[in-house]
Amino acid sequence: MFLGHFGVGLGTKPLQPRVSLGTLFLATQLADLLWPTLLLLGVERVEIRPGLLAASPLDFVYYPFSHSLLAEVVLGIALGLAYGLIRRNWLEALLVGLLVPSHWLLDLIMHRPDLPLYFGQSPKAGLGLWGNLPATLLLELGSLAVGLWVYLRHTRARNRTGRFALWGMIAFLVLVYVGGALGPAPASVAALAWSAQILWLVVALGYWVDANRESV
Repeated sequence: MFLGHFGVGLGTKPLQPRVSLGTLFLATQLADLLWPTLLLLGVERVEIRPGLLAASPLDFVYYPFSHSLLAEVVLGIALGLAYGLIRRNWLEALLVGLLVPSHWLLDLIMHRPDLPLYFGQSPKAGLGLWGNLPATLLLELGSLAVGLWVYLRHTRARNRTGRFALWGMIAFLVLVYVGGALGPAPASVAALAWSAQILWLVVALGYWVDANRESV
């Protein structure tokens, strides 16, 4: 899952309007934000196997620290506590914390059974929608569209930046996703890990876009 996580971030904005879209993106994508760095450090492992699945060439060999259910629950608690202590709003913190393990639940739909529940010799879960490219594209693009629709209904632009930056960010996300889904497999694990760092840019864009919009 890629666009769907951003769709969840957009769609949950009305639940706690004072939480920045950047923070919502940070929470929903925390697992994928940490994963490329853990790859580069050799802590987690992935193999590139073109043709493995119709919508993904990635064989996730070992990634319990970023993508196990237990890890994401712990990360959610940590991020929620940090947010609550900084912002002194525990309802907002609850939303932020809950969004972190939502990543595992959405990935469960897409992955083949490779998602661990916990560290060590864990059972693996996954429903394998990545095996069907049209269904994958429909779910990804549809999830983003629904989230964007909710966000647009509950916010409005303060200025031209708030209007055009939002659409620019959405176009960027779609182009990155379609290019990855339909383009060639990454040249190497290192190339994959470095290119995946672009997710931090999307988080920054979320803060920028949201700062130029207001809730209605």
